Amino acid sequence: MSDEPSNQTSRPGRASSPYDEPTEQIPVQHGQTSVPRSDDDLGPDPSQTPAYKPTGQSPSAHPTEQLPTYSAENTGYTGENPAAQPRTYAFAGPAGQPTETGPIAEPAPEQYRDEPPRRGTTDLGLLVLRVTIGAVFFMHGLQKLTGWWGGPGLDGIESMMDRGGWDQPLATGVLLMVGEIAGGALLILGLASPLAAGALLAIGIDAWLFRQVASPGLQYFNPDGPELESVLVAATTSIILTGPGRISLDGGRGWATRPAFGSFFVLLLAVAAATCTWVFLHGGNPFI
Repeated sequence: MSDEPSNQTSRPGRASSPYDEPTEQIPVQHGQTSVPRSDDDLGPDPSQTPAYKPTGQSPSAHPTEQLPTYSAENTGYTGENPAAQPRTYAFAGPAGQPTETGPIAEPAPEQYRDEPPRRGTTDLGLLVLRVTIGAVFFMHGLQKLTGWWGGPGLDGIESMMDRGGWDQPLATGVLLMVGEIAGGALLILGLASPLAAGALLAIGIDAWLFRQVASPGLQYFNPDGPELESVLVAATTSIILTGPGRISLDGGRGWATRPAFGSFFVLLLAVAAATCTWVFLHGGNPFI
């Protein structure tokens, strides 16, 4: 029996098979073996591949896209602060249409975020209010201490407080003079302003009560009524709640421009001090 494969057609009585026919011959290229033995044998012949040669300035002649360069002329930079120049950004539009440009709001630079807010003439108004109220209390205390401008002086302060119905006229008179002089001077300077305004508020409340008990009924509209004392109470309360402002010796402190819960504490403390002073050193209901 021969070992060679049979190339004959199928015999009668036997089913034909596609394997009975010889397979298709793979074309052999120049310089290639009959059977491919590596990946290079499957590719085109390197000797037949044309070398790359750039021609002209057409876009297809460049293997990669050229990126545009930027300079001071095409960017609009003038050497000024970049934060002061509005930036424009391109917004994507439909295909085939030019893009739109528009200014975009830039956030404030970091160096400007820590700046304190502008207060306009607020500090000047607080200075006028503080100096005026402080001067009123300071002059009244100086009048009682020295006897100037028709004041009682040290010799007459005790009798004046006794006629007013105070249980300890001398001690009460001394406290009144010290509070008016020291509190008024500190309020004018803007030093320890919350405490100074709180002391003057307590004095103003007791002075309002003293005017009110002079005669039965509401004494606000009488010639000797507590009209001035009402204004002083409202003014000192406002200074406690707003602070003395920047034009003061306390200008660098937090309570000068940003008073918070400490102001309410001083306000309640002043009201409590005035109430205790009136109840324990004078007594009586001021509204009867």
